[in-house]
Formats: sequence, structure tokens, C-alpha cells
Amino acid sequence: MGNASDTSPAFISTISKELDFLMGLLYSIFCVLSLMGNCMLLLVAYHKRSTLKPAEFFIINLSISDLGMTLSLFPLAIPSAFSHRWLFGEIVCQLYAVCGVLFGLCSLTNLTALSLVCCLKVCFTSHGNRFSSSHACLLVVGVWCYASVFALGPLAQWGHYSAEPYGTACCIDWQAPNHELSALSYIVCLFLFCYALPCTIIFFSYTFILLTVRGSRQAVQKHVSLQTKTTKAHALIVKLSVAVCIGFLGAWTPYAAVAMWAAFSDATQVPPAAFALAAMFAKSSTIYNPMVYLLCKPNFRECLCKDTSMLRQMIHRGSSQSHQREHFRKSLNQNNDTGVSTHYSNGQQGSYGACRHCIEDAASCNISTPQRTVCVFSESTNSEITVSQL
Repeated sequence: MGNASDTSPAFISTISKELDFLMGLLYSIFCVLSLMGNCMLLLVAYHKRSTLKPAEFFIINLSISDLGMTLSLFPLAIPSAFSHRWLFGEIVCQLYAVCGVLFGLCSLTNLTALSLVCCLKVCFTSHGNRFSSSHACLLVVGVWCYASVFALGPLAQWGHYSAEPYGTACCIDWQAPNHELSALSYIVCLFLFCYALPCTIIFFSYTFILLTVRGSRQAVQKHVSLQTKTTKAHALIVKLSVAVCIGFLGAWTPYAAVAMWAAFSDATQVPPAAFALAAMFAKSSTIYNPMVYLLCKPNFRECLCKDTSMLRQMIHRGSSQSHQREHFRKSLNQNNDTGVSTHYSNGQQGSYGACRHCIEDAASCNISTPQRTVCVFSESTNSEITVSQL
């Protein structure tokens, strides 16, 4: 912030202030929902980590990539949208673009791997039963490596990062293919291997699953065994995975269409508002995964309800203990004010501490016992005499 690049024309918003304000408001809502949803999903997954299935590793990885996108993009995009210009300079713009491409491609590649694992589990059970948690972890690492190749490519001069056409965010320079061959090759590879191929794999995987399940439905209903529960669990994961894929692809497809329009035609003919709205839809993808799994997966939902109940009990217990401590403190202060010492009517103070036995044997302690006196009222006068005299 504060350098010369902040005043570059590329970092000045080219859309209306009203649309920028709307984007900033929606980004704020997406940020809060994504943080809450993905953090709760990761917390639930941590509590049930010992019972996680290999396919659920990809759900956790998807939540991590969504959370990474939320923490790296929204804190920069929100103030820029409200300020009607990019606030953070050229270097931060490059980092912003790297994070956006990395986490976006990681999410799409992760969903592709999840569809393949679901297909393996449902359609090729003999091989699917051998798929373990260690295999899932290796595949997750491969997902991140695959996404990193395309995210770091523009930093190695294979393609370019620059400000978005609407000015308040940064991403791939979609206009570079019009005048540079390396940028054109990067865009082509990005479209083929990071959008067209994953979408094709996802489509055919779930289509094959649907055909397999439909063809063997009667056999599954007749075959009652110990694997019935596991089969139902796999079927539920497949359904939820399809829902997440539809939500993710529905969010990113408008941006991919606008980007291809700019890359393979005259980029100046693409309205900046079209890029802005497509980017807004793409960033909403961070809230679909936790919404689907926390609301629709029974064991995740039960674990979340249990955690919420425990947290509510802890808060209630803590408030009760605090109230009891406050009540005890007030009682103690009141007792200290009224009952610590006793004053006799002759002005001497009686102590109930260490010398309580000295009063019983005043001679051995060489302490004169204070005389207790009372006032005796007559008709017109009053006189003070000792208790012993009375």
C-alpha cells in the first residue's frame, strides 16, 4: 500500500460504485459463512478422525482449500471493493492471483479425485475395498502438486498475472493470449487440463455410478449382509459429492466462460461488469461444501449437534459458577463489614482470635478481662453498672 502501483489505471475500478459496494457486501457475507462453515466442518472431522472413511479425506481437503481461499482473498477483496480501487499494490496483487488460482484449481482437482474414488468404491468394489487412508493421503498430496504447477506457472513467465478487468482484484491476464504465444499456450493448457478434463471425468464417473447402481438395485435389495450398511454409507457420500460438484461447477462455470471469451476473442469487448459478477459467483463456491455436508450427512450433523450441546453446557456451567462465586464474595464482604469484631459499651474491643482462652484465665495471661457494662434506666436518670454487679 502506498506505492506508485496503487495509482496505476489498472487498479482503478471500471464498474459503478453501487456494484462495487454490492460486491463488498456479498464478499463480507461469503467470508463469514465460509469461515463458520469450514471451521465447523474441520472441527467435526477432527472429533471423528478415528472413524473417517478414505473418501471423506477429500471432503476435509476441500474444506481446507476453501478456507485458504477465504483467508487469502476476502480480506483483500472486501476493502478494495468498498474503496472502489485495488489498495495493496503490484506485489500483493501477484500473491492474491497465485492464491486464487492455487486454491481454486485445488478444489476442482480434489472434486475430480473424489469422483474417481467414489466410482472405484461403487463400481469396482474388489479394487475399491483396497483403497485405504494412506492411498487417500497420497492422492491428496498429488492434488496439491497438480494445482501448484498451474498456479506457479505465471511466476515463471508461462502466462501472466495482472489486475482483473474490473480493477479491484487480480487474476490471470486474460488479454495476454491476444499478443503473446506463451500466454496463449498457458490459457489453452489451463482450459484443457484444469477445466475441460476434470469436468469430463466428474461427469463420466457419476454417470457410471448411476448406471451401476440402477442396474444392480434389485440384487442389492435381495442381498442382505454385513456390507449393507457400508453400501448405504458409500451411496450417501456419492449423493453428497454430486451435490458439491454441481454447486462448485455452477459457481465457476460463468467465470470460465467469460475468461475464455476474453482469451480467444477481443478482450476489450467483454464488459468489466461481466467479469465482476462471474468472479462473485466463483467466490461463493467456498460455502457449498460445508453447507452440504453439515446439513445433509447424518454422522457429521450428529457430531456437530453433540459439540454444540457440550459447548452450551460448558457456557451454562461457567456462568452458574461465576454467579455462585460472585454471591459468595458479596456475602463474605458483608460479613467482614459487620461481624469481624465486637465493641463493648465501655469502648473496648473484644477479640475472638488467638486470645479467646486468655479471657477464661486472665491471671495466667496477665491480661485484665474487659468489664461488660449495661445501662440501667430509672425514672429520671440512668446509670452504668457492670454485669457482675447486676
